[in-house]
Amino acid sequence: MRMRPTLSWTPAEGLPPGTTDPGPVADALGTGGVLVLSGAGISTESGIPDYRGEGGSLSRHTPMTYQDFVASARARRRYWARSHLGWRTFGRARPNAGHRAVAAFGRHGLLSGVITQNVDGLHQAAGSEGVVELHGSLGRVVCLSCGALSPRRELARRLEEANAGFEPVAAGLNPDGDADLTDGQVGDFRVVPCVLCGGVLKPDVVFFGEAVPPRRVEHCRELVREAASLLVLGSSLTVMSGLRFVRQAAQEGKPVLIVNRDPTRGDRHALTRVALPLGAALTAVADRLGIPVDGRANA
Repeated sequence: MRMRPTLSWTPAEGLPPGTTDPGPVADALGTGGVLVLSGAGISTESGIPDYRGEGGSLSRHTPMTYQDFVASARARRRYWARSHLGWRTFGRARPNAGHRAVAAFGRHGLLSGVITQNVDGLHQAAGSEGVVELHGSLGRVVCLSCGALSPRRELARRLEEANAGFEPVAAGLNPDGDADLTDGQVGDFRVVPCVLCGGVLKPDVVFFGEAVPPRRVEHCRELVREAASLLVLGSSLTVMSGLRFVRQAAQEGKPVLIVNRDPTRGDRHALTRVALPLGAALTAVADRLGIPVDGRANA
């Protein structure tokens, strides 16, 4: 039986409520050296739901764990059927105002880097450069036997050919690109192997129960050490993969600012939490700084 991953935490008492004033965020960006750490909340306005916000997918959906994926051919069939269908929608998602604002801040030299917990590639699509994908990318596939990487679009084509007529209607889409399907809808979906060695293919993402590669973690820690401040965008910080960088910044005496409508596990370490939708908040910040966010203007 699959164990549920970390779903929630209890907010600390006595913390001030979120504010609707994005001024401190504008002030931090105005001085430069800001490291962005983004989560699923920045992509909700692109049609990709988050895990833990209002209506978040964890209320109805348990993500695939690494242990289940490697141990069970049935689990892999279910995952790939759902992920293949979800990719058709997920792959069409486009950056929203929040992603475009982050890219604009970067073009104007205000950021020291961008770390994202998301696997959707939308920061890069908006024009951000040097993005560290903490949890990997759904746009790539890795073979668990030979380690070969390949584009997701190639696997999508092969799965289409192997499963002609597979057109179930999903009940919903999840942040990991996994569509909600019943076992009956999954049916006898055919999973294809690695074309090089016949091994098991997995999306190049960090599943629940799987560790972020140590070198990637250390790279992110170095980015925190080099930053003047840390700006968290759309993350509840429930899991340690992101929270550790907030704790590190606070321990090093660097301001932590959070933009998230709901309380987060990192609020006790934050100078402020702006409780506004990401697109509206970051557009307001960009306006204060006189920075257009349409993706065309140069610094």
